[in-house]
Amino acid sequence: MKSEKDKMLAGELYDSSDAVLVAARRRARDLCRRFSTLPLSATEEERAALLAELFGRATDAHVTPPFQCDYGVNITLGRNVYFNFNCVVLDVARVVIGDNVLFGPSVQLYTAGHPLDAEQRRRGLEFGKPVTIGDDVWIGGGVVICPGVTIGAGAVIGAGSVVTRDVPPAVLAAGNPCRVIRPLE
Repeated sequence: MKSEKDKMLAGELYDSSDAVLVAARRRARDLCRRFSTLPLSATEEERAALLAELFGRATDAHVTPPFQCDYGVNITLGRNVYFNFNCVVLDVARVVIGDNVLFGPSVQLYTAGHPLDAEQRRRGLEFGKPVTIGDDVWIGGGVVICPGVTIGAGAVIGAGSVVTRDVPPAVLAAGNPCRVIRPLE
């Protein structure tokens, strides 16, 4: 029989109140809080150690606090990733971020979804769909990326966009809902 965590990672309906999942979210929130409240005098080694604990592996990502996520360990970061202030990653499913990706302030990545059926929502059931962001992507401030979205390499997403569907590589896309504006040279 699958655990609730296995169901979550498989994109199936799962019980978000499962004790193992609640403990994992508490762990991530504690690490995010500790990271976000590090004194200015903290060393880069101290910051890197907390991020490695949060993401489950060492990273050269630059994360400007505050930063929030559900689990952390479901986020895979490429090299040279930058998160500006107030970014949120709801990582109930896998989040894969390529190399040289820039996130403006207050970007939100959502993998979590809820059933349309009210009875299932009342029972605390959720599901997740992965988010994938290719290499060399720039995501402007205040962007919301919805569950199941892939953003192609080299794309630029304009500030304030709500990305509800895949974005091809090497385009400028913006709006609510986000749409391709033009190819990039």
